[in-house]
Amino acid sequence: MTFDKAFFIGTASAAHQVEGNNTNSDTWALEQMKYGGYPEKSGDACDHYHTYREDIRKMAEAGLNSYRFSIEWARIEPEEGVFDEAEMDHYLDMVHACRENGLEPVVTLFHFTSPKWLISKGGWEAEFTVKDFEDYARYVLEHLKGENLKYVCTINEANIGALIAGYIAKMQGEQDLGQLQIGMDLEKMAEEEKARKAECMEVFGVEDAAVFTSPRSEAGMQIIFKAHKAAVDAVHEILPGVKAGLSLSLRDLQYVEGGKENRDRQWQDDFLRYLPAFVNDDFFGVQNYTRTVFDEHGEMPVPKDAEITQMNYEYYPEGLENMIRTVTESFKGEILVTENGIATAEDERRCGFIRTALQGVQNCLDDGLPVKGYFYWSTLDNYEWQSGYSMEFGVMSCDRKTLKHECKPSMYVLGGYAGK
Repeated sequence: MTFDKAFFIGTASAAHQVEGNNTNSDTWALEQMKYGGYPEKSGDACDHYHTYREDIRKMAEAGLNSYRFSIEWARIEPEEGVFDEAEMDHYLDMVHACRENGLEPVVTLFHFTSPKWLISKGGWEAEFTVKDFEDYARYVLEHLKGENLKYVCTINEANIGALIAGYIAKMQGEQDLGQLQIGMDLEKMAEEEKARKAECMEVFGVEDAAVFTSPRSEAGMQIIFKAHKAAVDAVHEILPGVKAGLSLSLRDLQYVEGGKENRDRQWQDDFLRYLPAFVNDDFFGVQNYTRTVFDEHGEMPVPKDAEITQMNYEYYPEGLENMIRTVTESFKGEILVTENGIATAEDERRCGFIRTALQGVQNCLDDGLPVKGYFYWSTLDNYEWQSGYSMEFGVMSCDRKTLKHECKPSMYVLGGYAGK
Protein backbone atom coordinates (compact mmCIF):
# COMPACT_ATOMS: atom_id res chain seq x y z
CA MET A 1 0.00 0.00 0.00
CA THR A 2 1.24 3.45 -0.93
CA PHE A 3 -0.47 6.82 -0.77
CA ASP A 4 -0.95 9.37 -3.49
CA LYS A 5 2.22 11.37 -4.15
CA ALA A 6 0.45 14.51 -2.91
CA PHE A 7 -0.16 12.88 0.49
CA PHE A 8 2.48 13.81 3.07
CA ILE A 9 4.44 10.97 4.62
CA GLY A 10 7.02 12.33 7.02
CA THR A 11 8.29 12.72 10.53
CA ALA A 12 7.93 15.50 13.09
CA SER A 13 10.35 17.14 15.49
CA ALA A 14 10.40 20.05 17.94
CA ALA A 15 13.32 22.46 17.99
CA HIS A 16 14.15 22.28 21.71
CA GLN A 17 14.00 18.49 21.73
CA VAL A 18 16.47 17.96 18.90
CA GLU A 19 18.59 21.06 18.29
CA GLY A 20 20.49 21.50 21.54
CA ASN A 21 21.68 24.50 23.54
CA ASN A 22 18.45 26.48 23.37
CA THR A 23 19.89 28.73 26.05
CA ASN A 24 17.48 31.66 25.80
CA SER A 25 14.37 29.56 26.37
CA ASP A 26 12.25 29.09 29.47
CA THR A 27 12.72 25.32 29.38
CA TRP A 28 16.51 25.63 29.35
CA ALA A 29 16.24 27.85 32.43
CA LEU A 30 13.97 25.33 34.17
CA GLU A 31 16.41 22.53 33.38
CA GLN A 32 19.16 24.32 35.29
CA MET A 33 17.00 24.83 38.40
CA LYS A 34 16.93 22.58 41.46
CA TYR A 35 13.14 22.79 41.57
CA GLY A 36 12.52 23.23 37.84
CA GLY A 37 11.07 19.74 37.39
CA TYR A 38 13.66 18.49 34.88
CA PRO A 39 15.88 15.70 36.28
CA GLU A 40 17.95 15.60 33.07
CA LYS A 41 19.22 18.55 31.03
CA SER A 42 18.79 18.79 27.26
CA GLY A 43 22.39 19.92 26.63
CA ASP A 44 23.35 19.25 23.01
CA ALA A 45 20.10 17.30 22.47
CA CYS A 46 20.55 15.51 19.11
CA ASP A 47 22.66 18.34 17.64
CA HIS A 48 20.05 18.61 14.87
CA TYR A 49 20.86 22.32 14.77
CA HIS A 50 24.06 21.32 12.96
CA THR A 51 23.07 17.97 11.41
CA TYR A 52 19.72 18.93 9.87
CA ARG A 53 20.98 18.77 6.27
CA GLU A 54 22.35 15.26 6.71
CA ASP A 55 19.24 14.18 8.60
CA ILE A 56 16.95 15.55 5.88
CA ARG A 57 19.02 13.77 3.23
CA LYS A 58 18.55 10.50 5.13
CA MET A 59 14.79 11.10 5.32
CA ALA A 60 14.66 11.57 1.55
CA GLU A 61 16.78 8.48 0.90
CA ALA A 62 14.34 6.46 3.02
CA GLY A 63 11.47 7.64 0.81
CA LEU A 64 9.82 10.34 2.95
CA ASN A 65 8.31 13.28 1.10
CA SER A 66 7.79 15.78 3.93
CA TYR A 67 9.17 17.01 7.24
CA ARG A 68 7.34 18.86 10.02
CA PHE A 69 9.66 20.91 12.21
CA SER A 70 9.32 23.86 14.55
CA ILE A 71 10.93 27.28 14.55
CA GLU A 72 12.27 28.27 17.96
CA TRP A 73 10.90 31.59 19.24
CA ALA A 74 13.69 31.89 21.83
CA ARG A 75 16.30 31.78 19.04
CA ILE A 76 14.44 34.18 16.76
CA GLU A 77 13.72 36.74 19.53
CA PRO A 78 16.25 36.10 22.33
CA GLU A 79 15.51 39.52 23.87
CA GLU A 80 12.18 41.30 23.74
CA GLY A 81 11.93 43.19 20.46
CA VAL A 82 15.37 42.04 19.28
CA PHE A 83 15.18 39.66 16.33
CA ASP A 84 18.13 37.55 15.21
CA GLU A 85 18.43 37.52 11.41
CA ALA A 86 21.08 34.81 11.43
CA GLU A 87 18.79 32.45 13.32
CA MET A 88 15.97 33.15 10.89
CA ASP A 89 18.38 32.31 8.07
CA HIS A 90 19.09 29.00 9.81
CA TYR A 91 15.41 27.99 9.64
CA LEU A 92 15.12 29.25 6.08
CA ASP A 93 17.97 26.92 5.21
CA MET A 94 16.03 24.05 6.76
CA VAL A 95 13.21 24.90 4.36
CA HIS A 96 15.69 25.00 1.49
CA ALA A 97 17.27 21.68 2.52
CA CYS A 98 13.81 20.09 2.44
CA ARG A 99 13.15 21.47 -1.03
CA GLU A 100 16.53 20.32 -2.35
CA ASN A 101 15.76 16.79 -1.17
CA GLY A 102 12.18 16.66 -2.40
CA LEU A 103 10.54 17.04 1.02
CA GLU A 104 7.63 19.37 1.69
CA PRO A 105 8.44 21.51 4.76
CA VAL A 106 5.56 21.93 7.21
CA VAL A 107 6.50 24.63 9.70
CA THR A 108 5.26 24.89 13.28
CA LEU A 109 5.62 28.36 14.77
CA PHE A 110 5.46 27.28 18.41
CA HIS A 111 6.17 23.93 20.06
CA PHE A 112 6.05 24.37 23.86
CA THR A 113 9.16 26.53 24.46
CA SER A 114 9.11 30.32 24.88
CA PRO A 115 11.77 33.00 25.31
CA LYS A 116 12.74 33.38 28.94
CA TRP A 117 11.86 37.09 28.85
CA LEU A 118 8.24 36.28 28.00
CA ILE A 119 7.84 34.27 31.20
CA SER A 120 9.39 37.04 33.26
CA LYS A 121 6.62 39.31 31.98
CA GLY A 122 3.88 36.88 33.00
CA GLY A 123 4.00 34.24 30.27
CA TRP A 124 0.97 32.34 29.01
CA GLU A 125 -1.37 33.70 31.66
CA ALA A 126 -0.78 37.33 30.59
CA GLU A 127 -2.86 39.13 27.95
CA PHE A 128 0.14 40.88 26.36
CA THR A 129 1.44 37.48 25.20
CA VAL A 130 -1.09 37.58 22.35
CA LYS A 131 0.63 40.64 20.85
CA ASP A 132 4.11 39.32 21.58
CA PHE A 133 3.32 36.06 19.80
CA GLU A 134 1.76 37.88 16.86
CA ASP A 135 4.85 40.08 16.49
CA TYR A 136 7.08 36.99 16.47
CA ALA A 137 4.80 35.17 14.01
CA ARG A 138 4.70 38.13 11.64
CA TYR A 139 8.49 38.41 11.68
CA VAL A 140 8.86 34.75 10.75
CA LEU A 141 6.09 34.80 8.15
CA GLU A 142 7.54 37.84 6.41
CA HIS A 143 10.77 35.89 5.98
CA LEU A 144 8.88 32.87 4.62
CA LYS A 145 7.52 34.85 1.69
CA GLY A 146 8.48 33.19 -1.57
CA GLU A 147 9.12 29.80 0.02
CA ASN A 148 5.87 28.37 -1.39
CA LEU A 149 4.82 26.65 1.82
CA LYS A 150 1.52 24.79 1.83
CA TYR A 151 0.81 24.51 5.59
CA VAL A 152 1.79 26.41 8.72
CA CYS A 153 0.91 25.07 12.16
CA THR A 154 0.61 27.94 14.63
CA ILE A 155 0.67 26.22 18.04
CA ASN A 156 1.46 22.60 18.90
CA GLU A 157 -0.93 20.90 21.34
CA ALA A 158 -2.68 24.09 22.39
CA ASN A 159 -4.52 22.12 25.09
CA ILE A 160 -1.50 20.62 26.88
CA GLY A 161 -1.67 23.01 29.86
CA ALA A 162 -5.36 22.29 30.37
CA LEU A 163 -4.69 18.53 30.23
CA ILE A 164 -1.99 18.90 32.88
CA ALA A 165 -4.29 21.02 35.06
CA GLY A 166 -7.02 18.39 34.74
CA TYR A 167 -4.66 15.58 35.65
CA ILE A 168 -3.45 17.40 38.74
CA ALA A 169 -7.03 18.16 39.79
CA LYS A 170 -7.94 14.47 39.47
CA MET A 171 -4.93 13.42 41.51
CA GLN A 172 -5.81 15.89 44.23
CA GLY A 173 -9.42 14.79 44.18
CA GLU A 174 -8.37 11.18 44.80
CA GLN A 175 -6.55 12.09 47.98
CA ASP A 176 -8.58 11.80 51.16
CA LEU A 177 -7.47 12.51 54.71
CA GLY A 178 -6.33 8.95 55.27
CA GLN A 179 -4.07 8.96 52.23
CA LEU A 180 -2.62 12.33 53.21
CA GLN A 181 -1.62 10.96 56.58
CA ILE A 182 0.35 8.07 55.11
CA GLY A 183 3.69 8.44 53.40
CA MET A 184 3.54 12.17 52.78
CA ASP A 185 5.65 14.74 54.61
CA LEU A 186 3.40 17.77 54.32
CA GLU A 187 5.85 19.98 56.17
CA LYS A 188 8.63 19.08 53.75
CA MET A 189 6.33 19.64 50.77
CA ALA A 190 5.47 23.09 52.09
CA GLU A 191 9.15 23.89 52.54
CA GLU A 192 9.94 22.75 48.98
CA GLU A 193 7.11 24.86 47.60
CA LYS A 194 8.58 27.90 49.32
CA ALA A 195 12.01 27.02 47.94
CA ARG A 196 10.58 26.54 44.45
CA LYS A 197 8.91 29.93 44.51
CA ALA A 198 12.10 31.56 45.77
CA GLU A 199 14.18 29.92 43.03
CA CYS A 200 11.61 30.88 40.41
CA MET A 201 11.74 34.48 41.61
CA GLU A 202 15.53 34.42 41.30
CA VAL A 203 15.52 32.95 37.77
CA PHE A 204 12.41 34.52 36.20
CA GLY A 205 11.53 37.38 38.53
CA VAL A 206 8.13 35.83 39.28
CA GLU A 207 7.08 33.25 41.88
CA ASP A 208 5.20 31.07 39.39
CA ALA A 209 6.57 30.69 35.88
CA ALA A 210 3.57 30.51 33.53
CA VAL A 211 5.33 28.47 30.86
CA PHE A 212 3.23 26.90 28.11
CA THR A 213 3.23 23.48 29.78
CA SER A 214 2.18 24.85 33.18
CA PRO A 215 -1.29 23.94 34.44
CA ARG A 216 -3.48 26.35 32.47
CA SER A 217 -6.39 28.44 33.72
CA GLU A 218 -9.47 29.05 31.57
CA ALA A 219 -8.28 32.64 31.07
CA GLY A 220 -4.91 31.31 29.98
CA MET A 221 -6.57 29.00 27.44
CA GLN A 222 -8.34 32.00 25.92
CA ILE A 223 -5.00 33.79 25.64
CA ILE A 224 -3.57 30.81 23.74
CA PHE A 225 -6.49 30.76 21.31
CA LYS A 226 -6.32 34.54 20.80
CA ALA A 227 -2.62 34.14 19.98
CA HIS A 228 -3.52 31.35 17.56
CA LYS A 229 -6.18 33.46 15.83
CA ALA A 230 -3.75 36.36 15.48
CA ALA A 231 -1.21 34.04 13.87
CA VAL A 232 -3.80 32.51 11.51
CA ASP A 233 -4.81 36.00 10.37
CA ALA A 234 -1.14 36.84 9.83
CA VAL A 235 -0.59 33.69 7.75
CA HIS A 236 -3.54 34.54 5.51
CA GLU A 237 -2.42 38.15 5.17
CA ILE A 238 1.30 37.61 4.59
CA LEU A 239 1.23 34.22 2.87
CA PRO A 240 -2.03 34.12 0.90
CA GLY A 241 -2.92 30.61 -0.17
CA VAL A 242 -1.01 28.97 2.69
CA LYS A 243 -3.20 26.92 5.01
CA ALA A 244 -3.10 27.56 8.76
CA GLY A 245 -4.23 25.56 11.77
CA LEU A 246 -3.21 24.18 15.15
CA SER A 247 -2.95 20.80 16.82
CA LEU A 248 -4.40 19.27 19.99
CA SER A 249 -3.35 16.25 22.00
CA LEU A 250 -6.22 13.77 21.77
CA ARG A 251 -6.74 10.31 23.21
CA ASP A 252 -9.09 7.90 21.51
CA LEU A 253 -11.95 7.92 24.02
CA GLN A 254 -13.96 4.70 24.18
CA TYR A 255 -16.57 3.32 26.56
CA VAL A 256 -18.08 0.08 27.77
CA GLU A 257 -21.62 -0.41 29.02
CA GLY A 258 -22.55 2.41 31.39
CA GLY A 259 -19.61 4.60 30.41
CA LYS A 260 -20.98 6.68 27.52
CA GLU A 261 -21.86 9.69 29.65
CA ASN A 262 -18.38 9.80 31.16
CA ARG A 263 -16.80 9.39 27.75
CA ASP A 264 -18.92 12.18 26.24
CA ARG A 265 -18.09 14.48 29.12
CA GLN A 266 -14.38 13.89 28.57
CA TRP A 267 -14.69 14.55 24.82
CA GLN A 268 -16.38 17.84 25.65
CA ASP A 269 -13.42 18.73 27.90
CA ASP A 270 -10.75 17.51 25.49
CA PHE A 271 -12.10 18.87 22.19
CA LEU A 272 -15.59 20.28 21.81
CA ARG A 273 -15.17 23.16 24.26
CA TYR A 274 -12.22 24.43 22.18
CA LEU A 275 -13.82 23.90 18.77
CA PRO A 276 -15.19 27.47 18.38
CA ALA A 277 -11.61 28.79 18.55
CA PHE A 278 -10.45 26.88 15.44
CA VAL A 279 -13.57 25.61 13.68
CA ASN A 280 -12.91 27.91 10.69
CA ASP A 281 -9.21 27.04 10.35
CA ASP A 282 -7.95 25.56 7.09
CA PHE A 283 -6.77 22.38 8.77
CA PHE A 284 -6.64 20.68 12.15
CA GLY A 285 -3.68 18.69 13.48
CA VAL A 286 -4.61 15.37 15.11
CA GLN A 287 -2.07 14.13 17.67
CA ASN A 288 -2.85 10.71 19.04
CA TYR A 289 -0.83 8.04 20.84
CA THR A 290 -3.25 5.78 22.70
CA ARG A 291 -6.81 5.28 23.98
CA THR A 292 -8.73 5.63 27.23
CA VAL A 293 -11.80 3.50 28.05
CA PHE A 294 -14.61 4.66 30.36
CA ASP A 295 -17.14 2.77 32.41
CA GLU A 296 -19.84 4.06 34.79
CA HIS A 297 -17.18 5.04 37.33
CA GLY A 298 -14.90 6.97 34.94
CA GLU A 299 -11.57 6.08 33.36
CA MET A 300 -10.77 2.38 33.46
CA PRO A 301 -7.21 1.19 34.13
CA VAL A 302 -5.20 -0.16 31.23
CA PRO A 303 -5.98 -3.87 30.82
CA LYS A 304 -3.50 -6.07 32.67
CA ASP A 305 -2.72 -8.04 29.51
CA ALA A 306 -2.20 -4.95 27.34
CA GLU A 307 1.16 -4.15 25.76
CA ILE A 308 2.60 -1.03 27.38
CA THR A 309 4.99 1.44 25.74
CA GLN A 310 7.92 3.15 27.44
CA MET A 311 5.59 6.08 28.20
CA ASN A 312 3.26 3.68 30.07
CA TYR A 313 0.67 4.12 27.32
CA GLU A 314 -1.33 1.20 25.99
CA TYR A 315 -0.01 0.12 22.59
CA TYR A 316 -3.01 1.05 20.48
CA PRO A 317 -2.29 2.28 16.93
CA GLU A 318 -5.96 1.72 16.01
CA GLY A 319 -6.74 4.85 18.01
CA LEU A 320 -5.61 7.12 15.20
CA GLU A 321 -8.33 6.03 12.78
CA ASN A 322 -10.95 6.36 15.50
CA MET A 323 -9.68 9.84 16.38
CA ILE A 324 -9.76 11.07 12.78
CA ARG A 325 -13.31 9.84 12.37
CA THR A 326 -14.45 11.45 15.63
CA VAL A 327 -12.80 14.81 14.88
CA THR A 328 -14.30 15.02 11.40
CA GLU A 329 -17.79 14.72 12.84
CA SER A 330 -17.36 18.30 14.08
CA PHE A 331 -14.43 19.82 12.16
CA LYS A 332 -14.97 20.09 8.40
CA GLY A 333 -11.59 21.41 7.24
CA GLU A 334 -8.59 19.36 6.20
CA ILE A 335 -6.88 16.96 8.61
CA LEU A 336 -3.15 16.51 9.13
CA VAL A 337 -1.90 13.81 11.46
CA THR A 338 0.75 16.05 13.00
CA GLU A 339 1.92 13.45 15.55
CA ASN A 340 1.43 9.72 16.04
CA GLY A 341 4.00 7.33 17.36
CA ILE A 342 5.36 4.96 19.98
CA ALA A 343 8.21 4.98 22.49
CA THR A 344 9.84 1.55 22.38
CA ALA A 345 13.28 -0.03 22.22
CA GLU A 346 11.85 -2.71 19.89
CA ASP A 347 11.84 -1.20 16.43
CA GLU A 348 9.80 -4.06 14.99
CA ARG A 349 6.94 -2.97 17.26
CA ARG A 350 7.35 0.55 15.88
CA CYS A 351 7.13 -0.86 12.35
CA GLY A 352 3.92 -2.66 13.32
CA PHE A 353 2.53 0.48 14.92
CA ILE A 354 3.19 2.50 11.75
CA ARG A 355 1.62 -0.16 9.52
CA THR A 356 -1.56 -0.36 11.60
CA ALA A 357 -1.86 3.41 11.98
CA LEU A 358 -1.45 4.04 8.26
CA GLN A 359 -3.96 1.33 7.38
CA GLY A 360 -6.37 3.29 9.57
CA VAL A 361 -5.55 6.48 7.67
CA GLN A 362 -6.20 4.68 4.38
CA ASN A 363 -9.55 3.48 5.70
CA CYS A 364 -10.46 7.10 6.41
CA LEU A 365 -9.40 8.17 2.92
CA ASP A 366 -11.45 5.35 1.41
CA ASP A 367 -14.48 6.85 3.16
CA GLY A 368 -13.77 10.28 1.72
CA LEU A 369 -12.36 11.95 4.84
CA PRO A 370 -10.04 14.89 4.01
CA VAL A 371 -6.77 13.60 5.49
CA LYS A 372 -3.77 15.21 3.78
CA GLY A 373 -0.76 13.82 5.58
CA TYR A 374 0.80 11.69 8.31
CA PHE A 375 3.77 12.76 10.42
CA TYR A 376 5.28 10.11 12.65
CA TRP A 377 6.59 11.28 16.03
CA SER A 378 9.47 11.46 16.10
CA THR A 379 12.33 11.96 13.69
CA LEU A 380 14.96 11.12 16.30
CA ASP A 381 15.27 9.55 19.72
CA ASN A 382 15.18 12.97 21.34
CA TYR A 383 14.85 14.90 24.59
CA GLU A 384 11.40 13.98 25.87
CA TRP A 385 11.02 16.86 28.32
CA GLN A 386 10.89 15.69 31.94
CA SER A 387 11.51 12.10 30.82
CA GLY A 388 14.88 13.16 29.45
CA TYR A 389 16.51 10.79 26.97
CA SER A 390 14.87 7.63 28.28
CA MET A 391 12.09 7.49 25.67
CA GLU A 392 12.83 6.04 22.23
CA PHE A 393 10.28 7.50 19.82
CA GLY A 394 12.56 8.00 16.83
CA VAL A 395 12.84 6.36 13.45
CA MET A 396 16.43 7.54 13.74
CA SER A 397 18.64 6.74 16.70
CA CYS A 398 20.98 9.21 18.35
CA ASP A 399 24.11 7.89 20.05
CA ARG A 400 24.28 9.83 23.32
CA LYS A 401 28.11 9.88 23.29
CA THR A 402 28.88 10.66 19.66
CA LEU A 403 25.48 12.20 18.70
CA LYS A 404 25.68 10.16 15.50
CA HIS A 405 22.32 9.48 13.85
CA GLU A 406 21.36 6.18 12.22
CA CYS A 407 18.14 5.27 10.42
CA LYS A 408 16.20 2.41 11.96
CA PRO A 409 14.26 -0.09 9.81
CA SER A 410 11.08 1.77 10.77
CA MET A 411 12.29 4.81 8.82
CA TYR A 412 12.27 2.73 5.62
CA VAL A 413 8.91 1.17 6.49
CA LEU A 414 7.47 4.66 6.85
CA GLY A 415 9.11 5.88 3.64
CA GLY A 416 7.73 2.92 1.75
CA TYR A 417 4.22 4.35 2.08
CA ALA A 418 5.04 7.59 0.24
CA GLY A 419 3.74 7.84 -3.30
CA LYS A 420 6.27 8.50 -6.04
